[in-house]
Amino acid sequence: MPLRVTFVAAARSSPLLAERFEDDRPLDQAGWGEVECVAHELLPLAAAELRYCSPTPRSRATGEGLGYAPLVQLGLRDCDMGRWRGLTLGEAMAREPEAVDAWLADPHATPHGGESLVDFITRVGGWLDTRPVEDGCRVVAVAEPSVIRAALVYALKAPPATYWNIDVRPLSTTSVTGRAGRWNLRFDGVPAQTSRA
Repeated sequence: MPLRVTFVAAARSSPLLAERFEDDRPLDQAGWGEVECVAHELLPLAAAELRYCSPTPRSRATGEGLGYAPLVQLGLRDCDMGRWRGLTLGEAMAREPEAVDAWLADPHATPHGGESLVDFITRVGGWLDTRPVEDGCRVVAVAEPSVIRAALVYALKAPPATYWNIDVRPLSTTSVTGRAGRWNLRFDGVPAQTSRA
């Protein structure tokens, strides 16, 4: 059996339009409520041999709230957004509209002084490719939606611009199976939940 890595998207700590680059805010009360609503559906993933999470407070809290006791992985950190860290997309656009346009148009661009989209995808893919290869090993990783999008682009060997066309909902699960350099996407679905727009 191939290695199976199941990604669980961290619960949100704010409405979608208030999402910030490299958001390090903890889960709010509504986020905790969402975790509690789906915990019974996602608890079976705690049986995975290896359980990881992104270093963000909400990824760690989501993993703990789901009973995974995950190990923090720096390779699963969000994209380094340089001087845009902590800003919403709207705030970055208001301050540097040409720079944001360049960043959205060119996956190699780093107008914010941080990490390019290509480098981000490559880093997350490198983490994926270095998971222990044991027959039938199961891995669960609670991560920011952006990290999961990067992992999927890498796994599918899709053009980097595909990143912008992947929607990862909070507390959804998506799996990839295979081994380094050869991954297959397995869509597991989205648990029933109350979602904030």
